[in-house]
Amino acid sequence: MAYDERVARRVRRALTKHSGVVEKKMFGGLTFLLHGHMCCGVVGDELMVRVGPAAYDAALSRSHARQMDFTGKPLRGFVYVAPAGFASSRDLRTWVTRAADFASSLPLKQRRVRKARA
Repeated sequence: MAYDERVARRVRRALTKHSGVVEKKMFGGLTFLLHGHMCCGVVGDELMVRVGPAAYDAALSRSHARQMDFTGKPLRGFVYVAPAGFASSRDLRTWVTRAADFASSLPLKQRRVRKARA
């Protein structure tokens, strides 16, 4: 599945104040990681937002948000938001800020050290 490049550009702009942002193709779309933690992404024309388990039910109660069910089983802590839910810059920033705040709250990831082959 492809992702909407216009939505990806909007997300990039919303994340400019954050350092440590990396883009990676995942879930059939484009995912943004913040210091190694999945933050948000674009799948098709929808926004994928990691809100965390504690904020999951509140996020689902928002208009245009639904469970992220990429594998057929809902992934608790992640939601999809339809384009109407982030049509305005303010709405997009609100969702992206939620995702960035959650990703920033997670402990720093330890760098993996690869063993040299003999």
